[in-house]
Amino acid sequence: MLEGGLSPTTFPPSPPPSLQELSQRRQFLREHAAPFSDFLTDSFGRQHSYLRISLTEKCNLRCQYCMPEEGVPLTPKADLLTTEEILTLARLFVKEGVDKIRLTGGEPLIRPDVVDIVAQLHRLEGLRTIGVTTNGINLARLLPQLQKAGLTAINISLDTLVPAKFEFIVRRKGFHKVMEGIHKAIELGYSPVKVNCVVMRGLNEDELLDFAALTKGLPLDVRFIEYMPFDGQMYLDTQYNSNLVTAPNTGNKWNFKKMVSYKEMLDTLRGRWPELEKLPEEESSTAKAFKIPGFQGQVSFITSMSEHFCGTCNRLRITADGNLKVCLFGNSEVSLRDHLRAGASEEELLRIIGAAVGRKKRQHAGMFSISQMKNRPMILIGPLPTSDQLTHVDTEGRAAMVDVGRKPDTERVAVASAVVLLGPVAFKLVQENQLKKGDALVVAQLAGVQAAKMTSQLIPLCHHVALSHVQVQLELDSMRHAVEIRASCRARGPTGVEMEALTSAAVAALTLYDMCKAVSRDIVLGEIKLISKTGGQRGDFHRT
Repeated sequence: MLEGGLSPTTFPPSPPPSLQELSQRRQFLREHAAPFSDFLTDSFGRQHSYLRISLTEKCNLRCQYCMPEEGVPLTPKADLLTTEEILTLARLFVKEGVDKIRLTGGEPLIRPDVVDIVAQLHRLEGLRTIGVTTNGINLARLLPQLQKAGLTAINISLDTLVPAKFEFIVRRKGFHKVMEGIHKAIELGYSPVKVNCVVMRGLNEDELLDFAALTKGLPLDVRFIEYMPFDGQMYLDTQYNSNLVTAPNTGNKWNFKKMVSYKEMLDTLRGRWPELEKLPEEESSTAKAFKIPGFQGQVSFITSMSEHFCGTCNRLRITADGNLKVCLFGNSEVSLRDHLRAGASEEELLRIIGAAVGRKKRQHAGMFSISQMKNRPMILIGPLPTSDQLTHVDTEGRAAMVDVGRKPDTERVAVASAVVLLGPVAFKLVQENQLKKGDALVVAQLAGVQAAKMTSQLIPLCHHVALSHVQVQLELDSMRHAVEIRASCRARGPTGVEMEALTSAAVAALTLYDMCKAVSRDIVLGEIKLISKTGGQRGDFHRT
């Protein structure tokens, strides 16, 4: 057995390709590319040639902006994609035009068969680039094997160059292992080696110059990433290529004060190196690249918050449990795993994928007026069991919390909505993101998620629910100068989540009011209502 539990027969006996040979192969494929698939082209003409696959939900670090120290509840192993399912989906996407696959997590390098997966991907005709985004802890040990298997690109997450601060941020030791991994990548000829740094005010913005100075003698692309809000249903592998992992109470406590904007970071670097020059932007790149003359490497900025790059997005994501996400911040998910296991043919899978890609929005969900998005029809099926007794009072008429200890755990889903009538002036400012307080839709979306998680603290007799999923979607209605809010919550347990969904929608609406009140006091909060709920002894409810 090889290190990491790999079989000696993992790799074909032929000599491993060099980086030069891999580069030549990519050039050949580029020159002989087939017409791009309609299934991977959205309604705005964006061709999705880049697929990110999460290999695992697990991580060996506990970064403070990603997840709680104790970790998060993980999807049962049986519900995760198997290696063969990963490869089956990869083959299908590559056949349709995907030429770049990045392996993410969690932390992908803790998956025992990661080297074999890379080797299998390398055999796919048409695939030019196989990348990995890693925290670097296991990189130095595994990289020689990964390179032999066909790995062509590396992104390493590192948010500080101070060992003690590293341990504080990730709640684990390992700074020297990450640096060892970076140098091993350089030693093996990877150029550039991308280093992802999430910049947070009060934590590491004072290290911008130190990170940039690394590029003087090393072939690095140091990528400064604007601190992004990620709500209680997800954490990510640092860069804007996450696998979303359902989990309760894992928000990164994001606020505007922590975010250091791209322009502020750029000004800091230009204060030290005024000769800093802008490099041409690559097609579909998420980064704005700059170079200090005379330096070997470069620096880049991922401007997800201040200057989105949705218009050129060519990325799709498959989560570890097999869901296809066409947008990281979007609410659209399709389970490819379930269709695979149900025996769907290649043609059926392509129709499902094509439909999901076709529904991709022009910009992040909730950030733009999406006229073509319609609510799904809700069909009332069967009578609704009701009761003429209040459940939150005892026999003497006093307030009492319902005992749910004997109720069975079932899958609970609830959807609620609210409407905020802004008026023409406030609506225009929200639509164009011109409010002095910032992006009202982003803040309201985040507030709605936070509210869902805090419902039991706001509503006295509500049980605390371990939410597995929260989504808050905001749509601009230009006809009414309104924002329509739709909040959905999911959990598995003995009690429902309609109060969480209603609280989420209500607080998102109140937040919009707060963001816009300086412009107009004539804002009206429309009806807040439950749209649907499923699960539980009283049956399902769907508003007609």
